[in-house]
Amino acid sequence: MTEQHVLTPPPSDPSEPPAPEEPQAGPAAAKDRRVLRAVLRWTAAVAVFAAVGTSTAYGITRMERTDVPGLATESDGRWDYPELTRPPLPSGSPGPLAESNRAGTHHVDLRELVLPAPEGAKGDATLRGEDGWLDTGVFLSEYAVAEDRDEFRQELVDRGLRHIAARGWTTEDGTRTRIYLLRFDTAAVVDSLFQDGLTPASSPKYRLRGTDESQFDENYPRPARADGAHWMSYVEAAPYGAEQVRHAYLGFGDTLVLVVQSRKGGARAVPFQQTVVLQSRLLS
Repeated sequence: MTEQHVLTPPPSDPSEPPAPEEPQAGPAAAKDRRVLRAVLRWTAAVAVFAAVGTSTAYGITRMERTDVPGLATESDGRWDYPELTRPPLPSGSPGPLAESNRAGTHHVDLRELVLPAPEGAKGDATLRGEDGWLDTGVFLSEYAVAEDRDEFRQELVDRGLRHIAARGWTTEDGTRTRIYLLRFDTAAVVDSLFQDGLTPASSPKYRLRGTDESQFDENYPRPARADGAHWMSYVEAAPYGAEQVRHAYLGFGDTLVLVVQSRKGGARAVPFQQTVVLQSRLLS
């Protein structure tokens, strides 16, 4: 009978920690691995979506409101004006604000430089004038005080007013707009009107009809002011009557501009600023 020898492991050192047990592969371990892989996949997906979302948000902030689908509205109060096109200058003629055009002459028909009415507005027939030129008396009727009208009329005569082009309209919300372009011989005449006190910083020299007290519009944004031109904007102070009036004087070369907007319950700032800016672009 053959003798069998059994090998026994040497006794372990009691000072050493016990060896870790080998993990047992089984259903529980496999399930843990599947859960771990799913968590990793979702983490990666969330990171990708977060990056895309950040890029999209940045892109939207860089776009105009009307470029974003679903936001193409006029909730900020802007009107829908037709595309503006300046009439071409005669060959070799400089613009009114060019350094080489010291007289500040507009070399195109002033009637072609009046801002057109926005979409849906009803035109004001009283401002069409004869052949597009407005009588001085119609322009002066914007002013409330008879003495002011007489004084301003004489001032315009003394400074050699050539003619007035105008346009007016009323929009669906009841806002009435009037624009007057007064042309003189040179830019120096328009400069002198501003320098001689037509537009004080506190309040206008001549009070418009329908107003009690107008003051400098401190909220008119500086970027909306035309470079290289005279500018002053007023707003009727509260409390005002049934209507509130906003108006601005601008000077572009040989042309003085008056823009007036009035509305029952309050004249809105955004369409007024938009109108002033667009009229300025046509003249600058």
